[in-house]
Formats: sequence, structure tokens, C-alpha cells
Amino acid sequence: MRFAAGVSFKVVLALLGFLVLGSNLYAQDERQQNLENQRKRLQQEIKQINKLLFSNEKQKKSVLTEVEDLSLKIDVRRRLIRVTNEQANRLTQQINVNQRTIDRQRKELEALKKDYSEMILKSYQSKSGQSRMMFLFSSENFLQAYKRFQYLKQYTSFRKKQGELIAEKTQILQQLNLDLITQKRKKEVLVQENKEAQDAYRKEQTSQQALVKALKKKERSFVSQIKNKQKKAAEINKEIQRLIRAAIAASNKAAGKKANAKVFTLTPEDQLISDNITANKGKLPWPVEQGIVIQRFGKQPHPVVKTAMIQSNGVTIATPKSSEARAVFEGKVMSIIGFKGSNPTVLIQHGNYITTYSNLGEVYVIKGQKVKAKEKIGKVFTNPETGKTELKFSVFKNSSPTNPKGWIFRM
Repeated sequence: MRFAAGVSFKVVLALLGFLVLGSNLYAQDERQQNLENQRKRLQQEIKQINKLLFSNEKQKKSVLTEVEDLSLKIDVRRRLIRVTNEQANRLTQQINVNQRTIDRQRKELEALKKDYSEMILKSYQSKSGQSRMMFLFSSENFLQAYKRFQYLKQYTSFRKKQGELIAEKTQILQQLNLDLITQKRKKEVLVQENKEAQDAYRKEQTSQQALVKALKKKERSFVSQIKNKQKKAAEINKEIQRLIRAAIAASNKAAGKKANAKVFTLTPEDQLISDNITANKGKLPWPVEQGIVIQRFGKQPHPVVKTAMIQSNGVTIATPKSSEARAVFEGKVMSIIGFKGSNPTVLIQHGNYITTYSNLGEVYVIKGQKVKAKEKIGKVFTNPETGKTELKFSVFKNSSPTNPKGWIFRM
């Protein structure tokens, strides 16, 4: 009895080892999968940048625009190299771990096979039914005979488990060997891709340095251009916030509350929409079908002229020519802004949230119109000088701007 119980404990330890190994492999696979998803997204982003910003070589760009576009691509390329490096390093670690695990598993398998062969030999030596019967009938009393019978039963069961354990270990060892081969091939592909990415990165950096050198000669002029652009953006932002405050005041007046309150007083219908958009935070569709963010939210230095600061209440998205802007959630068209020298902006209210869509060439909706999620609200303007089609998109909670990245799926 002691012998059978002792060996069973070894089996339990081996099975626990399988479980630990399995959970470690799963954690490694999950980390690698996250990196692989990042790498694919960055590769796709570079393709989109090339398509949206670099496909028309005949289109003449200003030096500033050219450097801005190139800086964007270099930044994404840098992130791609970093992610691919991390992937390759993790694969190296996994390969080393797998190699050690294979060596250990092979030794354990050899030990199991040795134990099993010795057990089979002993079993064969006492295999005859007569020996077993003699073992039972030589018992001093019925209780001893019962215990011996149970021992023989457990011993037979253990032999079966030991055989199954050897089969499982063999299968795991074979799988580990296959994984090792796959990992080595993946690493070779990643190393080659990273080499190509680094070559492209160096070429882009050389081009950028040459452009920056040319730009330095007219830096004052470019700073002036950036400031003028920011001035126009600030005027639009000021008007957007004025309209939102006016809408807040109107909602409070209609509810018989103080008109100077800073938040919307919502009807039951508006409250439901507000709750629904909050529940879908991070899952909202993009305001265009295809696009890449070329300017992020918040205060930031200009990507090229570092002395110039940019204040962005939203994100700027580059999108293909003739793209149409679409509502990211159901709501009501609160207002349409038209400024001299600027393209129209549409404001859509979703309870106490407002989304804004600026730089439209055409507007398809009217003030007060109810819209559904993904409903087209206008055509995005294409700049004939630069060839760029850009949408400025913002999200406000009451009159405070929030980062659209937190609202839009995978922005």
C-alpha cells in the first residue's frame, strides 16, 4: 500500500508540472499575441500613411507640410521597430525556455520509462495467476486478504496511469519540439522585417534632416503660418464652446433652473442617450470609414517647429479623398458653424455630450435633425494645394473637451 501511494504522489507532481507548464505557455502566447496585434496595426498604419499622404508624388507640398508628413511616418516606423524588437527578444526568451523545458522533459521521460520498465519486469516475474492467488490465500485473516486484494487493484490502476503519463509526456515533448521550430522561423521573419524597417527608417531620417535644414532658413515664416493656423482653430473652438454654453443655458431655462449652470438639464430621452453613449465609451465607430490620426488631442509642441505650441481640443484625421463624415452615435444636430475663410463644422448633441466634425466641404444635415450612429453628415474637404483630406473631430462633455482616443474604438 505504501509503495502504490508513494508512486501515485509522483504522478500527481508530474501532472501539476504539466499544468504549470501549460499556464506559462499560455501567458507567453498571450503577450506575444498582443505584440503581434500591435505590429500588424502599425504596419497597417504605415500603409495608410503612404496611401493618404505620399501616394500623389505630383502634388506639390510646402516644405513644412512635407516634413510634418514625414515626421508622422518616422514616428510610426520607430514604434514598429520597437515592437518588432520586443517581439524578437521575447521569442528568444521563449526559445531558450523551451530548449531548457525540452531537456528537462526528456530527462523526466527517460526516468519514467526506466521506472515503468522495472515495474513491468517485476510484474512479469509475478504475473501468473497462481502467484497472485498464493499472495491472497497466504493471508493470515480475511482483513489482510481484503487489503492485499485492494493493493493488487491499486497496483494495476497505477500501471495504467504510469503508461498514460508516459504517453502524455511524449506528446508534450513532441509539441514543444514543433513549437521550437515554429518560434525559430518566426524569429527569422521578424529579424528580416526589422532589418527592412530600419533601412527604411534611416532613409526617411536622411530625407527629414535635409528638409529640416531647408526649413530652418525660413523658420520664422513657418512659425507665423503655424500661429495663423492655430488662431483660426482657436476661433472655431471658441465659437463651439459658446454654442455649447448657449445650449446648456437653454436646457436649464426650459427646466426652470438657473440659466448660468455649467451642465445640461436633460429630458428623460436625452438622459437615456447620455447613459448609452457613456456605456459605449471606447467602442464608438470612427467618424470616417478609413483614416489615421495625424494630430493628437491636447497641448503639444509642433512636430517639426518645436518652438511653436499647438492646442488641440480634438484629433485631426487624414482620410481618403471624397470621404464622408459620419455621426459616431445617435443624437441631434445642435448647430452648424460657418466661418469666413474656414470650412463648416457640425455639432451633434448626445445628451450632455457633444461631438464636432470640422473641415467639411459639404453638409448633408440641418439644425435640429435627428441622426443615427454611422449616418453620413457631410463630405470632408480636400485641400487643393496639399491634396490632403482632413477631418477635425472633437468630443465635449458639457462644455469641456475630452480626448476622443478614449471614446473611439482603437483610435
